Amino acid sequence: MKRFDHLVLRCPRLGGEITFAYCRKEQGDLPCPRIIRCWQDLIPVEQHLGAFLSKDEWDRCFNAPPKDKITTIFEIVDEVKKRKKI
Repeated sequence: MKRFDHLVLRCPRLGGEITFAYCRKEQGDLPCPRIIRCWQDLIPVEQHLGAFLSKDEWDRCFNAPPKDKITTIFEIVDEVKKRKKI
């Protein structure tokens, strides 16, 4: 699972460079919902995640209804605040 963890790209949500490892665990036990879109041109991300996520985990991550924009903005702000404290 950690085969691609060292790879880095610019995150469109956070605005900085992040590793695949971060994207893979962005929601705690689940990957970022955008992980496929962001990484698909670099690695076989969908195939890679499919080998490690259960059907329930896949559905919770990629088939959940989208959050409204205000909720998403507050979550991103909270994440940035946490990262700055580290």
